[in-house]
Parts: sequence; structure tokens; C-alpha cells
Amino acid sequence: MNWYGQLPLQHPTTANKFQAIKFAKRCFTPLELYSFQDVFKSLADHQDHISYLKEDTIARFLEIPDILGASSIIFQMVSYLGAFPFGQDAPVVLGFEQMIMVVVIMTERYQRVLKKGNKDRTKLLFRSLAVYDRGTQSEDKEENTEPEEPTRSHVQGFAVDEAANDEEEEDDDDLALAALESLDAIDVFRHGDAPINQASIPSDNLKKLIMLLLLIAPLSTQESLARHAERLSGDQLEGLRKTADNILAAFVNVEKFPGVKIHQFNTVIPISLPFLFNGFNPFFEHFLFSKNIDFTKRKDSSAAPLPPPELVMDQPLLPQVGEILDLNVLSQLSFFLPGASLFRQLRLLYSGGDAGFSMGSFETKVFNWRAPTILLVSGNKISDPPEGGQERAFADTLPPKRFPDSSKSTRVVFGIYTAQHWRQTHKECFGDTDTLLFQLEPVHEVFHASSLNKDYISFSKPPSAHSGIAFGCPHPKAKQTAGLSTHVNLGAVSLLLDSSFEFGVFTHNYTSGGGAFHNSATRKHDFQDRFEVESLEVWGCGGDAEAEQQRQRWAWEEREAEARRRVNLGTGDIEADRALLEMAGLIGGNRSGGSMN
Repeated sequence: MNWYGQLPLQHPTTANKFQAIKFAKRCFTPLELYSFQDVFKSLADHQDHISYLKEDTIARFLEIPDILGASSIIFQMVSYLGAFPFGQDAPVVLGFEQMIMVVVIMTERYQRVLKKGNKDRTKLLFRSLAVYDRGTQSEDKEENTEPEEPTRSHVQGFAVDEAANDEEEEDDDDLALAALESLDAIDVFRHGDAPINQASIPSDNLKKLIMLLLLIAPLSTQESLARHAERLSGDQLEGLRKTADNILAAFVNVEKFPGVKIHQFNTVIPISLPFLFNGFNPFFEHFLFSKNIDFTKRKDSSAAPLPPPELVMDQPLLPQVGEILDLNVLSQLSFFLPGASLFRQLRLLYSGGDAGFSMGSFETKVFNWRAPTILLVSGNKISDPPEGGQERAFADTLPPKRFPDSSKSTRVVFGIYTAQHWRQTHKECFGDTDTLLFQLEPVHEVFHASSLNKDYISFSKPPSAHSGIAFGCPHPKAKQTAGLSTHVNLGAVSLLLDSSFEFGVFTHNYTSGGGAFHNSATRKHDFQDRFEVESLEVWGCGGDAEAEQQRQRWAWEEREAEARRRVNLGTGDIEADRALLEMAGLIGGNRSGGSMN
């Protein structure tokens, strides 16, 4: 038998350890393997000639904060993953061989282990978090009177999901190693597992895990979690819980359902949370670095010393906290936008509270940024029918409301990500298929761009008809028949902000089949939220180079404006001077004075 069949055994022998090391060499670098051996040896407890790691040992080593209550959940996960590929053996004693498998899966070093990579890893993580549905279990027992073996438990109080025989769930058996098929061991893998559709993740457990994932999202390699301890007190801790609730709502309505099923898990994560578990990579890479190794020394003394493995990041994760964007929301964004473009990379370009709620100030602050941007808007829903005069005036510009509100929550937060630079849209919208429309509160969801049409983003200033900023709405000048309608044309999945930035409306017309953005994958019904804008801000993704480019464009525009102010043609005829300036394209005709291009 080769190394595949050796890893999950709970009672290691010298041969098993040799095979485990042989496997680790395929997944770790020599230095990582040496470090792992040293770390495990320093942490392990011993009993009956077995070396293993305990729950509190892992929690202390990874610096999991007690206040999150996530230590037992992480231990449940690793006790399951350590048994891979034989899920029926879970939970296992976390010996040397088992911890190798845990670190391989958690740090995505599984190219030689999992057939379908990330997809299989997500399914494994579901199994590691799930518990067996007792209601379904009791129904099965009524139909089958044969005696059953007692179920195991990852965590006291729950029956285990023992990885599943799921003939109904597609490709579930692909979680097994490819070599199991050649070993004729695939039947053992199948028949030893409980059906995955009878398992669910308790909502409370998933919320605690999400809070931990929000905390570890910005970690760099070998960075200590203790450096972010300030996020676990006062308002920041309360914000962490609130953000976790918003993300949990993407999976399940906790008021109606106590847990998350595999279908919800597999639906939500690829669309709205593709990077949810990325924080596990640097988190578990701590096992691959031993503090007993001196990285400043090399055999070749003439060579330059190796750099220390931990780079001290003096630059803050978020240089400036906004009215909407804080560290918790920043981590939330990193669950569907690459963290490398977010952490220590965002600059506040525009804030309505500081620069004023006007399209003119928005244009001044944002249009010269030549890198991706993130727009965030928060507000409170307005009543239906509207009460105040301004609310009624805004409602009059919209088609009659036919859809209910999305939820009972009054506060909403929406956003847009675009890689293209902002500009006025005189004839057509801008944006591309990488543009994302998303909601952060009270339900986290990402609406990806579709190819049905290209009505991604329009920016139309007064006195244009139906001026404002729209995402997913047809361009104000497109396909309009004069005199037939004075209402704004709302897209099937769209967000609209009026020109004064006082009000906004988010529409999800599920029955229409979508438009510039795809329909919700989970909320398969029509809804519309009309709200009064509370805060509006735009963040630029980029570093010093992008900021310098923006500064240069501002300086160029200022020089051009100053040149226009100082022009003295010397004719003494004001009207003639003005006519010449218009002919030169410096004033009039809605011209801006030229272009750097």
C-alpha cells in the first residue's frame, strides 16, 4: 500500500511517519517541512507513545481570541480535515500525519491531493463545520430498523457529519483522492459517510467563524494576530459582530432556519464570497515557520543574509476611516475583491460629508483617478407612500412602486466596483464585465455583470433629463420616446442615485431575467428599496503612483484654468474677446478647456 492509505491512521508507526514525510515533501518546501517538524515537536503532548495536539494548544499557538468563541469550531474543523480522505474516521487524534493533511488543505497546498482544487476544498470545509441533522436521522431510523453504530461528535452537544455518501449531490465522491480508485478503497470512502444533504452548519457556529475570518483577512505571512487586538473591543467589536450578521444573512435567514445547508454554501461562496477562506492561508502557515530557525544565517557567509520571514507593516490597513468604510467593512470587501488591492491600498477620493453632496464635487474629486474605484452609499429606507415633500418629489421621478422592500431592516448599504475611470456619459454608459454591483447591509450579496447589455454605469449631470448616477439602468438618452414617459428607466438589477445625492433606489426585478447585472442567486423574488442617502464615498484602489498621477492631472487642470482667467487679448471689445475664446474652444459649448490626451 502506498502513502495515500497511511495518512489517516490514529496510531502512527515509524513507517507511517516516513510515508507522511514523503507526502509532505510533495506539498512543502524543505524549509517548510523542517519548520513543521520543529513546531509540531514543540507543541505536542504525549500519551501511550502518541504525539498529538490538543484544542487549547492549537488555540494558543494560532492566538485565537477567547472573546470570539471560535477555538472549538477551529478544532472541530481540523479534527475532521485530519482524517481526509477517510471522513468516516473523523474526528481524529491530531498527530503528526493528521496535522500535515490539515496544513496542506488549509494553506491550499493541495494540488496533488484534491481533484478540483478550490471547489473540493470548499466542500471539505463545509463537512468540517457541519453537524448531522437529528430530525432527518430520526426519520431514517423509522424506515430502517437495523441497528446503527453510535454517531461520533466533533463538538460536545452535536452529532457528527461523518462526510457523506451523497449520490444525489453532484461529484461529492470526488473529494476522495484519485489514488483511492486505483486502490479499490473508494467503496470504503462512500459507504462510511452520512449523506451530505442531511448535514448543516449551525448558524451560531458559522457566525463565530465569520468573525474570525474577518479578523484574519488582512494577515500577511507570519503576521501575529495579536497585532489586531484593538478590533476586539468597544465599537469595533460590535461592528465586527454586525458585519458577521450581514454576511451570515447571505446564507440563511436565521429567524426561519437554524443552519446552512450544502446547497446554500455552494451557491453563495463562489458568487458572493469567493475569497472567504483566504485568511486561513497565512493563519495556518504559522505551522510552517519555526522561531528556532535563524533566517539571518547561511552556510555561505559571504552571501547576503536572508530577510526575516515577518515583514513589519508600519502602514495602516486603512489610512483613513470613512463614514461607511472601516476595518470590518474592508475585510468584508476582501471576501470578494482581492485583498492585495484593498489592504494598505485604498485612498478616500470623495466623501459627501466633507466635499458636499453634489455631482460637481464628485466629478472634481474622482474623475482624475486612473485606477479602480469603489463607491459606497448608505441610507435609510423611506416610507411607502412617501411622507415628506422631497421624498414625494423623488418618488414622482420613478415608476410606481410594484415590489416590496427587501427586508424589515431600515438601513441599507450598497456599492459598486469598477476598474474603469469615471467620466460623463453623454451618449453611452461605461464599465465592463469586471464591474460589480453589491450590497453589504443588511444582506451581503454580489451581483456580477452580465452580457445582456452594457448599461453598467452612467453619470449625467443637470440639466440632462433624469440626471444622476445609475448602475444597471439604461442610459437616459437611449431608447426614449419623447413625451411618452417622464419616469426614470430603472434596470432589472440596478442602483440609482439622484443628482442631488439625496435619495437612491435599488431594484431587483427577478421575473425580468436580469439586465446589465445578474439576478440574485438566493433571493429569487422581486424587491425594491428606496432610501434617503446618509453617506456617500468613493475610494481609489492604488498606491503612490496613482495618487501622483491624479495630482498631476489636478495641477494641469489648475494651470489651464488659470491661463483662461489671465488671457488678455487687448482688443477692448469684450464680446469680440469672448467670441475668439469660444472659437478656440476655451469657453462655452460645455467645453472643459481641452484634455491632457
